[in-house]
Amino acid sequence: MSESYPTDLYYNREHDWARVAQGEATLGITWHAQDALGEVVHFEPPEAGAQIAAGGSYGEVESVKAVSDLISPLSGEILEVNPAVVDAPELINAEPYAGGWLVRIRLSNDAEVDELLGAAAYEAWVAEQ
Repeated sequence: MSESYPTDLYYNREHDWARVAQGEATLGITWHAQDALGEVVHFEPPEAGAQIAAGGSYGEVESVKAVSDLISPLSGEILEVNPAVVDAPELINAEPYAGGWLVRIRLSNDAEVDELLGAAAYEAWVAEQ
């Protein structure tokens, strides 16, 4: 997969994305994050029903290079963990914005979305790093 940052998503500076719709958000890691990690071999998800906070860790991904905390771009309650990624974590590398999503949450503070970056701002920020 080539580098991409879909314009319908929101991004944080920790390289996580959020797809927001109707008071819920689907979360995952960006193309940049999965590229930096290399081959992802394990996803340690949170429990359904757990509360997560924007800027806080909600799980881990392990690659052949490192173990990295997942930093939530938004606060809310975990509604669903992607079982496909638990079973086949390499989906994060193959489809970071589609089949490789990690969790779905019910938002607890819609205003947090306004603090995230759009695709162009995130891509520019990555280029500066």
